[in-house]
Amino acid sequence: MNIIFKQLVLKNFKSHQDITVNFGERTDITGDNAVGKSTIVEAPCYVLYGTDVLGGKLDPTPITYDADETLVSLLLNVDGKDLLLGRGLKKGKTSYYINEVPSKAGEFNEVVEQLGDKELLMSQLVPNYFFTLHWEKQRALVMQYVSAPANKEVLKKLPDLQSEKLGALLKKHSLSDIEKIHRENKTKMDKAYIAAQSRTKTLKEQLDQLPKVNTPLESLKAELAQVDKQVREKEALLDSAVEKNQEYYSVLNKSKAIQDQIAMSKERWPFLKNEVIEDTCRTCKQPLDEKSVEAVKADKEKRIAEYKEGHSALIKQRNELKEKLAELDFIDVSELREEIRAIDEKGQPLREAINAYSQFTRLQEQVAEAEKTEQETLNSLNDSIFIIDSIKAFKAKEAELLAEKVQALFDSLSIRLFEEQKNGELKNTFEIEKDGKPYRKLSTAEKIRCGLELGQVLSKQSNITVPIIIDNAESITSFKKPNAQLITSTVVKGSELIISNEE
Repeated sequence: MNIIFKQLVLKNFKSHQDITVNFGERTDITGDNAVGKSTIVEAPCYVLYGTDVLGGKLDPTPITYDADETLVSLLLNVDGKDLLLGRGLKKGKTSYYINEVPSKAGEFNEVVEQLGDKELLMSQLVPNYFFTLHWEKQRALVMQYVSAPANKEVLKKLPDLQSEKLGALLKKHSLSDIEKIHRENKTKMDKAYIAAQSRTKTLKEQLDQLPKVNTPLESLKAELAQVDKQVREKEALLDSAVEKNQEYYSVLNKSKAIQDQIAMSKERWPFLKNEVIEDTCRTCKQPLDEKSVEAVKADKEKRIAEYKEGHSALIKQRNELKEKLAELDFIDVSELREEIRAIDEKGQPLREAINAYSQFTRLQEQVAEAEKTEQETLNSLNDSIFIIDSIKAFKAKEAELLAEKVQALFDSLSIRLFEEQKNGELKNTFEIEKDGKPYRKLSTAEKIRCGLELGQVLSKQSNITVPIIIDNAESITSFKKPNAQLITSTVVKGSELIISNEE
């Protein structure tokens, strides 16, 4: 886009009641102080944005006279097409005009915005304007048309190990995500590594406290197997003896039970033997006849016979059990049990040694596993540290390449885009230097040259060309002619206001 100022008309604008300025390829405004030079050069900014040349508040009302209405119009040519914009003030209310048609503020601002970003246009229009912006906005203006170097371009500048590592990771994640992943892993592995070291140390201390087993494990197991074999052999004898004794105890217990029955039978005999035959009825007490008495006697004799038969059977059964018990052998197993206990005790030291050996082996395995975990944790930690350092190197190299691309845009200015923090990280910044001096320390002429060069860079990058206004041009004796329409304001002592232009 190419923007050219063709004509400026001021009516009741500050010191000018009615003046028309026709612009050429170069327009020089000269005159003594207080003749209205600066008023003319700030009028285009007022029309477009309602501000002065540095973006500050501007009061357009007349200074030395009274007027009901202020009106400023600016005829522009935008890519060969004329556009007339006007801004005025009447009774404290701002009015807007587009091609002489009264318009609303929103409509007017929309047309102005189509010309380009305000900061971009003002930075080209007024050389000093750019440097009134916050450094972040300055940086954004310069950087908005500069593409960051491609990852492949940056990786080529890194050491091989860093390049290979980051190159593989960048196929799956962005650099920002890679950094987040490995910063989180580093924090986690820092703690995990401390815990792993502590566990390894604890297990090693436990291992050192275990008694040393000098006899080979296989020898211990072989010796214990012999002991266990002897125990099993003795236990087999014990099981056989116990089985035989169970039969003996069974017969003995039965014999004792029969003996108890015989004793109870003997206790019943005197009562049966000495039972008196009554001749009267036990219920009604009536005398029994001879036949009934004989029946009672017969019943007693029957019961005596049954008793004797049963008692004899018990005696016979007892005698049979005694004979059977006499035939059985009772084995005393107490000595055998003691032999088993004594043999088993011989195996206890062997079992303790085998157990100690197993504990020692298990702890050795745990120590080895803990050392492996510790090493894996350290490897993961170191890997994340390496990747984080590689990212720092990547960012530094990316910043360097980006700075080179930006620096290549300028002829005499040095641009600083980054500053290194104490932790080695790069922080965005923006500062312009000329001949080794920061902008704030430059002379007025040097500042104007800086602004001109900066404006030309922005124009080239954005492909938008706007007129350049140099106020106080008397402070700069020479400068490189910009590739744009030029408007200068120069103090000439004792001179009236003169506007001259060349096509």
